[in-house]
Amino acid sequence: MSGLALLKGFGIGGSLIVAIGSQNAFVLSNSIKNQHIGAMVAVCIAIDVALIWAGVWGLGSLIQHYPLLINVATWGGAIFLALYGTYALQRALKPQALSTQELKPMALKTTVLTLLALSLLNPHVYLDTVILLGSIGGQLPAPQGWWFALGASLASLCWFATLGWGGRLLAPWFTNPKSWRILDLIVAATMWILAALLVINSLNATAA
Repeated sequence: MSGLALLKGFGIGGSLIVAIGSQNAFVLSNSIKNQHIGAMVAVCIAIDVALIWAGVWGLGSLIQHYPLLINVATWGGAIFLALYGTYALQRALKPQALSTQELKPMALKTTVLTLLALSLLNPHVYLDTVILLGSIGGQLPAPQGWWFALGASLASLCWFATLGWGGRLLAPWFTNPKSWRILDLIVAATMWILAALLVINSLNATAA
C-alpha cells in the first residue's frame, strides 16, 4: 500500500506541477542561458516540499478529525480537479508557444527573489499543494499519507531538475504549440480521471 500511495502522490503532484506558467517559464528561460540553475531548482523544490508536507501534516490531520471537512475536501478537490482539467483542455484547443526570450543576466539574489515572488504570490500554489494535495494525503492512514507526500515531493524534484538542467534540450519542444497541446490533453485527462476516482471513493465510503 505504501508503494501505491507513493505512486499516487507522484502522479497527482506531477499533474499539478507540469503546467505552463510564470514559474516554469522563468526557470526554463534562465536554464537556457545557464543562469543559477542549481539555485532555481533548489528554491522551487523547497517551496513545493514545504507546502506539500504542511498540507498533509496540518490540514490533513485537521480534516481527519472532522468527517464533514473530509467530505467537503473530497468533493471540493474533485470539483477543482475537474475545473483544472477543463482549463487544460481549453489551453489545448488554443495552444500557445512558451515565450523563452533572452533575459538580461541576473544576479543570484535577484533571481531567487524573483522566483520566490512568482511562486509564493501565486494563489494556485496554495490550492494545489496545501489544500488539494494536503486534503488527499490527509485522508490516507498516517504511513500512507507520508508516502503520498514523499511521492508528490519526488514529482517536484524530478520535474524541476529536468526543467532546469534539461532546459536547453527541452526548449525547442516547449516552443512548439503542438507539443503543449499534447501535454495539456494529458493533463486534462489525468485531472478528470482523478476527479472521478475521488467521487467514486467518496460514494463507496458513504455506502459502506
